[in-house]
Amino acid sequence: MTKNELTTRLAEETGLAKNAAEKFLNAFTDVIADAMKNGDKVQLTGFGTFEAKTRAARTGINPATGAKVEIAECRVPSFKPGKGLKDKVNE
Repeated sequence: MTKNELTTRLAEETGLAKNAAEKFLNAFTDVIADAMKNGDKVQLTGFGTFEAKTRAARTGINPATGAKVEIAECRVPSFKPGKGLKDKVNE
């Protein structure tokens, strides 16, 4: 499902105009991204938890040359599905 399809589906489910549903979706994703950027965890009970985790520095290998490359520590987004979402997917 693309963002456009999701926006259309949200508009149908909520009765909002498509542009209002798109504004909501953009605001929703921005709020989650900003919270994760600030180190906060976003927990939606029954759906799941969004958070940023730290990936440790490591040594990688360039596949083209075989040379070792140092990869710096970084933060990566993470999502852990909740029980309600898992149950819904497995119906």
